Amino acid sequence: MSRFLRVIPVAEAITSLLAIAPDPGVEMVGLEEAPFRILGSDITAPDDMPGFARSIVDGYAVTASDTAGAGEALPSMLLSTGRVEMGSSDPGEIGPGSCRYVPTGGMVPKGADAVVMIEYTEEMGDQVLVNRPAASGENIVAPDEDFTRGEVILQAGRRILPQDAGVLAAAGILSLPVRQVPRIAVIATGDELIPPTADPLPGQVRDVNSIVCETFIRQCGCIPVSCGIIRDNPADLTSALQEAVQRADAVFISGGSSKDERDASAQVIAALGKVLVHGIAISPGKPTIIGDVAGRPVIGLPGHPSSAFIVLLAVAAPLLAAMSGRQMPLRSIPATLTAGIPSARGREDYVRVRLYDGEAHPLFSKSGLLHTLVQSDGYVIVPASSEGYEQGAAVEVILW
Repeated sequence: MSRFLRVIPVAEAITSLLAIAPDPGVEMVGLEEAPFRILGSDITAPDDMPGFARSIVDGYAVTASDTAGAGEALPSMLLSTGRVEMGSSDPGEIGPGSCRYVPTGGMVPKGADAVVMIEYTEEMGDQVLVNRPAASGENIVAPDEDFTRGEVILQAGRRILPQDAGVLAAAGILSLPVRQVPRIAVIATGDELIPPTADPLPGQVRDVNSIVCETFIRQCGCIPVSCGIIRDNPADLTSALQEAVQRADAVFISGGSSKDERDASAQVIAALGKVLVHGIAISPGKPTIIGDVAGRPVIGLPGHPSSAFIVLLAVAAPLLAAMSGRQMPLRSIPATLTAGIPSARGREDYVRVRLYDGEAHPLFSKSGLLHTLVQSDGYVIVPASSEGYEQGAAVEVILW
């Protein structure tokens, strides 16, 4: 097979990837497990909420018309008929010329259509002086004012927050459907790789990409499935990939995607399924592979950690967002370039920069070096339609 099938734009690669994004499905969980999960379907109110007329202040439940024209000079005088006990299901009833004390959150007595704040009243034995008029509905929450029966409380796709859980508890919804958390397998390939816990001999390097991939997967709200380090051997990679597609909803293969004859990812993916993309017009990350094996998206990442990380941000993130329902929010700030950034038209460049006092300092380095990942504050995207940016150009820096 050819070393590169066809180098395509980043947007086309993402479209190809999203077209094969599997739906992990929905599961029911208890309310205590729901916060920070993604809601799988709309949740509607089973009943009117709060379900009864309640006061939002400490005060006296009244008939609003009895307080018309009331003022400090000439207050309305009403007969106090007692008080509503908090939590009582029988608040009683008031008639014309009477009132009843009700605490915040208490049930409003029958016959009352307003509550006067206690600050505007004065007790005189069994009489209550009201020093200001009340409007009908004032300081009262209607039985269906929060939600009416059948109204959508939370929409599908929402990330459930603690306050959402509180509303669900108020509605008596104790279990709900949430999207299953996608599982993403990570396979590291390379004869030179050793675990981070080992001491490298000459020619060996610690496996960086697995840690980068697995951490990124968690950041996107998915579960990483580590498949370990596989030698540069098609038979070993075949076995590992066959197992990975059984254990996970998608697979990332780190390394094995370049033009080297021994890089086996493309041929193994083609043998087990289909290679959709082999070569993306992005720098760094051109040799990225996108394939489909057993209905599972497979992304072949470059071996250099800096290149792999850029591909994760530019290409893999949209896939994980589609599968998990969680978008990775992008934060950016404007800055001025302190040096020019050359680029080739037709290629989307991702250039790391350091920010200082409103200026963006491009960090150029040799392929395979790691220091720019930790010394940079973010990156600038040079679109494929551009031949680069000149010194002093205004750019948008996307923060890590």
